[in-house]
Amino acid sequence: MNLPGTCRFIEDAFWSRHRPPLHLRDRVREGQRITDRTIELFIVRPALSRPGEHIEESIAKIRHLPGLGVWRIFWKRADGKWHRYLTPSEVGTLAEALQIIDKDTNGCFFG
Repeated sequence: MNLPGTCRFIEDAFWSRHRPPLHLRDRVREGQRITDRTIELFIVRPALSRPGEHIEESIAKIRHLPGLGVWRIFWKRADGKWHRYLTPSEVGTLAEALQIIDKDTNGCFFG
């Protein structure tokens, strides 16, 4: 996976529409963790009950399966474990995966 190109693509295709409002950007930031063939999208925000501390909240995980030619989409349930997204759970491109997460029609990623 081309790390610099992938980060720029995620910025343009996803974070540009999900960035925190201007008045919160000094406290809330977005990020992605890219390892091997997996991308995890998350935000870092202040811990509500622990002043001065920050917590990381996972939004989604996307795993590329080159042998199958698909990107598999996951969401983190209340049990703290990653589960395959409902429908569709596999798409052909990273752009399609980001669009599904962006639309969040099942309310899994953004509540």
